[in-house]
Amino acid sequence: MDEIVKAIAIPVVLLITAWMMKMYLSHQEKMKGLSITRQSGTSSDDRLARVEQAVEAIAIEIERVSEGQRYVTKLLNEKAQALPKIEGVAAPAQVQARRVDTPH
Repeated sequence: MDEIVKAIAIPVVLLITAWMMKMYLSHQEKMKGLSITRQSGTSSDDRLARVEQAVEAIAIEIERVSEGQRYVTKLLNEKAQALPKIEGVAAPAQVQARRVDTPH
């Protein structure tokens, strides 16, 4: 019985060892490929330039949004000034001048 166990155990151990060595070597090759790609890829200066370009693009878009908001506010203010005065209702300028205390 001892010889049967040895006859089965030795090939199984050899197969597992060969499989683990294959996995280890393929992992080493993958890591080597990644380090080569990382070194030959974009440098930190290129990445920083792209980040700066993205920040500038965002700033331009925010400025466009704020210009649109100022324009709409101006239009609403002009429209409110042009509304006819109704008795008993305060004019828009008077509404803005009045102080309102809000409970916080």
